[in-house]
Amino acid sequence: MKLKALALSIALAAGMFAANAQTAYKGNDVFVGIGGGVISVYNGGFNTPNVYGNIMVGKYITPVFGVRGVIGGPFQTLDQKAGNAYDNNGGLNVPRGFKNQLFGELNLDAMINFSNIFADDLAKFDVYAFLGPTVNFSKENSKFANTALQDAVAVKVVESDAFKARFGATAGLGLGYNITNAFELAIEGRFGVTPSIFGDASQYRKAEGTGRVTLNAIWTVGGKHGKFARAAAAAAAAGYLSKEAADALAREYAEKNPKIIEKVVEKEVIKEVEKLVNKEIPASTAVFFDINKAVLTQKDKARLQIYADEIKGVDAKFVVAGYADKKTGSAKRNQTLSEQRAKAVYDFLLAQGVPASKLETVAYGGVDPLFFNNDVLSRTVIIKPKN
Repeated sequence: MKLKALALSIALAAGMFAANAQTAYKGNDVFVGIGGGVISVYNGGFNTPNVYGNIMVGKYITPVFGVRGVIGGPFQTLDQKAGNAYDNNGGLNVPRGFKNQLFGELNLDAMINFSNIFADDLAKFDVYAFLGPTVNFSKENSKFANTALQDAVAVKVVESDAFKARFGATAGLGLGYNITNAFELAIEGRFGVTPSIFGDASQYRKAEGTGRVTLNAIWTVGGKHGKFARAAAAAAAAGYLSKEAADALAREYAEKNPKIIEKVVEKEVIKEVEKLVNKEIPASTAVFFDINKAVLTQKDKARLQIYADEIKGVDAKFVVAGYADKKTGSAKRNQTLSEQRAKAVYDFLLAQGVPASKLETVAYGGVDPLFFNNDVLSRTVIIKPKN
């Protein structure tokens, strides 16, 4: 069972690293933390808790998946009571007893953040799980004086100062509260199985359980990056958005935080980036408006930002053509509305650095259906190269 858990955790970590290597953008969500709490040995029952502390460093490869390394210690306690240690009528000869046995451990965790699977973006509370291999280091502490007689009633257990590394696996759950997007307090519970650091003195010497509860202070370098910020940064990393433009998009979202449109914006940005990477960007694009409206949504701005960066370096002029739905409103109102829509797109493209010399606006007023015989789709602005 222990070997299966170890193999599973290593495979999970390797899979996440492999997936990360295939992405154009790697998030900057590197974090460090320090914490303290208690640890107790479990072998037929929990023993007296002892002091436990840890430090960690890790990285969220995506807002959902991450990896980290955790160094912990320094003490474990094994109670001298029936079922926990060999006694054999005085056969045990470990002068320092079982109190405050020094040890250190290194845990490699593959992490999954459940909150960020279901939340629109970075959640205020983090509920996460982790699993991975572990190795602890300590003295051998105790061994059978004669291993050939280890099952005998009167076998003697003697002290040993030999250094020993023991391998196993740990898993656990955590609950964190994001005080800011960079600082988090988290309480964690971790349970592991390794050979006992007490050596042969423990009747569970081959596989002894340990439980830890810690309170950790965790700091993310530069703050956590949500799904929307990563999508914008992916466009920047691929060379289709300037870093300033990507930062502006992420900052604008962070300030307004419109949860309803966030997933839509993220999907649109990612979709456009994929098109850019595959060299499938069309020669023209369209923006659609609500009835009697000439206001760009966040979704529109995300699409236009990508399109603006694409046409800046193109040696061509583009027509920004506004339209309205012929079946809604008067001819005069539709003409005005189509002009306002074209101007809204024109002004946004200028703000993104597209030279005015590359753009020309035109307004067609109310028109018959442009797409799929659907009047709603005539409330649009179409940008296309000028013939």
